Amino acid sequence: MKVGIGVGSQPPFANAKRMARIARIMRLDSLWTVDHWVGFMPRSIWTKDLSHLASPRGADAFFDWQVLMGALADRVGNVQLGVGVTEPIRRHPVLLAQAAMTLSHMTRKPPILGIGSGEAENIIPYGLDFSKPVAQLEEALQIIRLCFESDHTFDYEGTYFTLDRAIMDTRPKRGNEPLIWVAAHGPRMLRIAGKYADGWLPALPLKPTDYESKLRAIHQAGTAAGRDMSAFTGAMSLFFIVAPTKELAREALTAPMGRFYALLAPDYTWQELAGIEHPLGKGFRGMIDIIPQDYTRTELLAAMDKVPEELTAEMVPWGTPEDIIAYLRDLEEAGLDHVQLNPISAIMTKDLARSTPRLLWKIIRAIR
Repeated sequence: MKVGIGVGSQPPFANAKRMARIARIMRLDSLWTVDHWVGFMPRSIWTKDLSHLASPRGADAFFDWQVLMGALADRVGNVQLGVGVTEPIRRHPVLLAQAAMTLSHMTRKPPILGIGSGEAENIIPYGLDFSKPVAQLEEALQIIRLCFESDHTFDYEGTYFTLDRAIMDTRPKRGNEPLIWVAAHGPRMLRIAGKYADGWLPALPLKPTDYESKLRAIHQAGTAAGRDMSAFTGAMSLFFIVAPTKELAREALTAPMGRFYALLAPDYTWQELAGIEHPLGKGFRGMIDIIPQDYTRTELLAAMDKVPEELTAEMVPWGTPEDIIAYLRDLEEAGLDHVQLNPISAIMTKDLARSTPRLLWKIIRAIR
């Protein structure tokens, strides 16, 4: 199984350089940026009384992923760079294709263009249309493929994009062509991943049986579209809690930030795992729908108080390093090829912040 970690896409840049150096020294397989204008963490609850890591500047300062990846390209050696994930609403698909092909000339390994349908927080407050993001993504993927493959002018007539004798003469570095990984969860997104992507990058934790069935659906869609799926990568961006003991890990589930993380699960997950409606409303889609600045501190604290402990325990992998390793081994049996490890333990307590790097390294050594 290949293993990657996040670079940390927020100031100061020295942190990103340090993570690139660590990834190279540890001989990790990948290093990941994010593409956000706004973070998921609301400023109203990003306070010292709820998380020891909270800072007055808030959690919404992010580097542009294209600039950041370009700056890190000659620092990472054989480590693969990826964005997890961007979308084609803020960035035109031709721009995304150009950026990916440019990066292929700067890196030793093919850059990964992780792409999804987007989140409301980065779209709606900026006056952009978020009414049909999945349909827009499918058109964008068709255009990105045209940019990668066309050696002459090309046209495209869609609902969201129209190209008339467009030219994209930039070509990727031969043998280092960029890869497209789609962040997909629902049936339609899984079909899109099968038709256009080189890999699958879900961000919500999945049981191994669910992972296997969804990956199978992707392969079926790709095969039906006439694609060779033998080199397709099953990946995952895994958020998890790790602690020296199961008792400490379980305590983290009930910490304020653990309860907030449960609010990022969609309503159908609440209904399925706890049998209750999401406190932010029926049909709420979690990460996709949340606009952090729309909620007051009082509203969020009241919603966090309604989080059942068993819900967080079901939706976030947690435990000792051995527990996380066992979970990953089961996912490997289900088809997982490449995991991006995102421990969220450090934001829970100071003690877990101190122990998480050591425990993460233990997990990495074991699964590699």
